[in-house]
Amino acid sequence: MVMVQCNGLEVAYYRVGEGPPVVFLHGAAGDGRLWQPQLDVLSDAFTVVAWDEPGAGRSSDVPASFGLTDYAHCLAAVVESLRLGPAHIAGLSWGGTVALELYRHHPDLVKTLILVDTYAGWKGSLPAEEVQARVEGARRMLAAPPDEFDPTLPGLFAGEPPAAYVPLLDAMDAAVRPDTMRTQLALMAEADQRNVLPTISVPTLLLWGEQDVRSPLTVARQFQKAIPHSELVVIPGAGHVSNLERPQEFNRTVRDFCHAHS
Repeated sequence: MVMVQCNGLEVAYYRVGEGPPVVFLHGAAGDGRLWQPQLDVLSDAFTVVAWDEPGAGRSSDVPASFGLTDYAHCLAAVVESLRLGPAHIAGLSWGGTVALELYRHHPDLVKTLILVDTYAGWKGSLPAEEVQARVEGARRMLAAPPDEFDPTLPGLFAGEPPAAYVPLLDAMDAAVRPDTMRTQLALMAEADQRNVLPTISVPTLLLWGEQDVRSPLTVARQFQKAIPHSELVVIPGAGHVSNLERPQEFNRTVRDFCHAHS
């Protein structure tokens, strides 16, 4: 675990291996531990980094005014602290939205983008009625008494959560901070990054679970149409958290893509 300072916050990240840097960004209600299957396997050929974004894991709480741009600047501080040049940036769900914001503000730090089951913000990718339903669901979740707070979002897996990772998922759920989740979901609901997509000039991999119901394949195809020369790979039998549900296929695809562009 490494710490870096950014605008008065401490931002923690895991770092293993040597080689070209691959930086993984977790989704809402998660932290860097989500990427354990990637830290374990890809570190034979890459410097693998998984951050605890501000407000998650061992990182500092987020201030009330923290915005999407602030997440991007903190992520830039992490990439710069590696001292390895531009990185392969891989973001899952909300993490992909943060990756796009990094590209908007710090394109020089991005070697490639790996966008996994993600959104150009909910507003930028989903129908208005779906966004409203998610906002209302988040409001109910966050209004629950502390002893009843459950940050588990619906539709994360194609079937039951993989048994091998249930303890990990439970541990991450127990560590979720309601104020962080309130910030994440509010920013996601309002974000519309469609104007960023046509500007992307780095190699871009769109990695999607075939059975993702939170960010369905229609969203992946919107990305593919908007991002020049992007490549879409669909993982059969996987839902939204494809890196845990189908880790072998996920790791092989990421490895091949990063090798091809390192």
